[in-house]
Amino acid sequence: MGELKNCPSCGEFFNYTGLREVCNNCAMNEEKLYETVYRFLRKRENRAATVERIVEATGVEESLLHKWVRKNRLQPAMFPNLGYPCDNCGKITQSGKLCIKCSDELKSGLRQFDAAKEFREKVSQQETGTYYSDSKKK
Repeated sequence: MGELKNCPSCGEFFNYTGLREVCNNCAMNEEKLYETVYRFLRKRENRAATVERIVEATGVEESLLHKWVRKNRLQPAMFPNLGYPCDNCGKITQSGKLCIKCSDELKSGLRQFDAAKEFREKVSQQETGTYYSDSKKK
């Protein structure tokens, strides 16, 4: 059973089941817009169009194009200039939630954190070590 939500596009109530983020009317309108964009991109001369060019030619909102690329309805392999913004910096990326630069920075930070954690563990093990003294002095 779904829950009652407001459609982010039109504000109407709809039964949210997890399949769509919008109501049925807005979903049908989005599908019509998708068909318009797909017909535009199927023409050979438009396959390398940028997001800005597609918005200009079709009148579709940029956020819808990003949504379709993110959901793989419009695949960057077929249309190389399409992408969506990185969740961290906003730079256009074609896969994942983060661009390559942000992903590399995150991985570097995690490696530094792991190295610092290992260092702290070694120090704490050394501090709790047992020391023996030599009772036989010459």
